[in-house]
Amino acid sequence: QVQLVESGGGLVQAGGSLRLSCAVSGTTFSSYSMGWFRQAPGKEREFVAGITWSASVTYDADSVKGRFTISRDNAKSTVYLQMNSLKPEDTAVYYCAAERRLQIWNLASKGLYDYWGQGTQVTVSS
Repeated sequence: QVQLVESGGGLVQAGGSLRLSCAVSGTTFSSYSMGWFRQAPGKEREFVAGITWSASVTYDADSVKGRFTISRDNAKSTVYLQMNSLKPEDTAVYYCAAERRLQIWNLASKGLYDYWGQGTQVTVSS
């Protein structure tokens, strides 16, 4: 059974940083592409960043360009999201998602992911 567990969320002031982690168990992590999504109250879940099983990355350029970095450590079966220069509009529940060998051009499509974590709250105060 594939399980994803996010951690690292919290309350931070605008301009601050957080690093989210998503630990994956129950499968061969190195074969999975991973995505980070977020959902603010009253809004749809939206794509933030993704990384393929081969470590190619893509971002939602409009919202996080130059501020967020996604990475993975296959030895630890963990994907990370480093978030810098945080803004109040980054406030949301952040979810990681996993899908086996999803291609880079599909990473932003939340409907293609079979596995999701429970989410971690990120709150950025102004």
